[in-house]
Amino acid sequence: MATAERKGPVSVVIVDDHAMFRRGVRAELESAGRGQVAILAEAADVDEAIAAVGEHRPDVVLLDVHLPGGGGAEVMRRVTAGGGAPETRYLALSVSDAAEDVIGTIRGGARGYVTKTITGPELVQAIGRVAEGDAVFSPRLAGFVLDAFSGSIDVAAVDEDLDRLTEREREVMRLIARGYAYKEVAKELFISIKTVETHMSSVLRKLQLSSRHELTRWASDRRLL
Repeated sequence: MATAERKGPVSVVIVDDHAMFRRGVRAELESAGRGQVAILAEAADVDEAIAAVGEHRPDVVLLDVHLPGGGGAEVMRRVTAGGGAPETRYLALSVSDAAEDVIGTIRGGARGYVTKTITGPELVQAIGRVAEGDAVFSPRLAGFVLDAFSGSIDVAAVDEDLDRLTEREREVMRLIARGYAYKEVAKELFISIKTVETHMSSVLRKLQLSSRHELTRWASDRRLL
C-alpha cells in the first residue's frame, strides 16, 4: 500500500547534551534538508527533552542515547508514561555502536538507530523514513537487533551484567576492551589516568574478571565492541 504524501516538512526536536553537536546537526539538516525538515527546538538533558516534546509534539525526536538525567530511554519512558505526544517517533543518533545501547534504545521505543558518522543527506532521509513509520538502522546495527530477536544475543544476561556497572564504568570498559591504553581512555573521557585505573579495577571486580584480555573476550562474546 502506498504511503500518503506528507504535506510540509518533518518537524524535529534535537536532543543531545553537547551544544556544539546540536548546532552542527541543525546546520547539516538545514543545508541538506531543503525544506524537508523543520527544527522546532533543541534540548540538552532528559527534563529539557520531555518539556520540548510536550510543548512542540514533533514528528521525530533525534535522540542521543546517553544524556544527563537518565538517558534517551528515560525520555521515551517518561513521555509515554505521561501520555504525551503519542504520534512522535524517536530516532537515536549516537556515537555509540555498542549492542546494549542499540538493543536497549529500541526496546525503549525508538524506531531507528544511526551513528554520528552519518552524512547530512542520509540523516534527512532517515528522519523522513522514521516519520512515515519505517524502522531505520545503520547497516551493522541492524544485525544486533536481528540477533537479539532471534535469540543469538541473550539480552537479559547482557542487561544483568551491565546493570552492575555505572555509566562511566561502561564507557571505560568498552574502550579498554577495544584495546585503548589507559592514557588514551583518559584523554577520550577527559578524566585522569588514576581515575581510569580505579574504574577498571571496579569493572573487573564487578564482572569477576582478572585481566583486560578476559574483559575483551567477555565484551566480544556479548557483542559489546
